[in-house]
Amino acid sequence: MKYIAIVDDKKSLCQTLKEKLSRFEGYEVLFTAENGKAFLEAMREARQSIVPDVVLMDIDMPVMDGIEAVSEGKLRFPNTRYLMLTIFDEDEKIFNAIKAGADGYLLKDEPAEKIKEAINNLLRNEGAPMSPSIARKVLGMLTNTKQPFNKSEKLQPDNEYNLTDRETEILTLLVDALEYKEIAQKLGLSPNTIRNNITKIYSKLHVSSRMQAANLLKRK
Repeated sequence: MKYIAIVDDKKSLCQTLKEKLSRFEGYEVLFTAENGKAFLEAMREARQSIVPDVVLMDIDMPVMDGIEAVSEGKLRFPNTRYLMLTIFDEDEKIFNAIKAGADGYLLKDEPAEKIKEAINNLLRNEGAPMSPSIARKVLGMLTNTKQPFNKSEKLQPDNEYNLTDRETEILTLLVDALEYKEIAQKLGLSPNTIRNNITKIYSKLHVSSRMQAANLLKRK
């Protein structure tokens, strides 16, 4: 059973998302919360029995926003994964969410099947799920160019991330929203090899704790 929590100040959205996830076998929404503070309180209570495996977290909420909630949640409940589910695709919001320790970032207009896939990827340690437009923005943040990321430009990730030529090639295809099997077919490699490479790529580029985020900022 996969245990989920939903944090959003819009109750109707929480209910709709809860109903959609409940249609998938093996998923259970443990609780919903209307802001970050209510979420942390619910997590303290849930710790006495079962805590969620994955939290779907909105960003813009009253009392305590999603970025602060993820930052605190990572420290107090490190075994739970945090998937941002929001309408915001601004660079600053994305960057701050990643610094806080978000494990993935999806836009709210993604279909339920995509959200389910993202949850499964997190639980299988298959990298950081992101909407394609978000992945492009993140990649743009990690390049040397100060111009907005242009898909037609050759990718030049900063050498400090130590991406190999093959990893850069795979990452280019990944941000173009290709699936693992499609990347494997295009490069003449096995899906297993692609899966392993993507795990290494996200390990190099993505942060999952406050300490890692601080280290990343120090290198900037």
